Amino acid sequence: MVPKVDEAENLARMERGELYYAFTPQLIAERQRCTRILGRLNRAGDLSRREIAEYWKDNNVVNLSDRLTKDDRPLPPPAATDEEEDAVLHEYPWIERPIRMDYGYNVAVGSNVFININCTIIDTCKVYIGSRTLVGPNVSFFSGTHPLDPDLRNGTNGPELGKPITIGSDCWIAGNVIILPGVTVGDGCTVGAGSVVTKIERKFKAEQDALKDKSAAPES
Repeated sequence: MVPKVDEAENLARMERGELYYAFTPQLIAERQRCTRILGRLNRAGDLSRREIAEYWKDNNVVNLSDRLTKDDRPLPPPAATDEEEDAVLHEYPWIERPIRMDYGYNVAVGSNVFININCTIIDTCKVYIGSRTLVGPNVSFFSGTHPLDPDLRNGTNGPELGKPITIGSDCWIAGNVIILPGVTVGDGCTVGAGSVVTKIERKFKAEQDALKDKSAAPES
């Protein structure tokens, strides 16, 4: 049985990456809320770019706590053509369904992000995907983890923890990649298909500049 905890403090511990209990009434309800919203999105038929953005923001809800994400930017007025709609909605992600998340409100994305089919985001802690980043099919972002001590882990009755994930701008995360807790992928990086990523911090452009400097150096 999960011990009685202060729900507000438990949530704060989760977001700080400290040990917390996932199977409390509040967090169970939060995951059910996210599942309910994503279920509507995943079951919907053909959707326009605007309709996907509306699901992402869930603009139609009365209670703001029922929104999928914390993105409260107002959508721009509808444009005259599909091409113009694409341009005015570039701030919002293009999502190929299905997509799965635990909470939704710990996920944030930059502008013009593409997320391909079967993306899984375990957003125990914040998961950020930078602008113009492309996410391939079957990619998983796992910001949550469990204690290694089985006695402490204790099934669903024990505590869990997590670490944030940050994906820089202009990245390409190819298909079937798994991003583990605490990973930072630098701007412009490409992560090859099927990779399990434990740590990347370098920026592609910084590496390119270093190569240019090396090639420009006079021969000794």
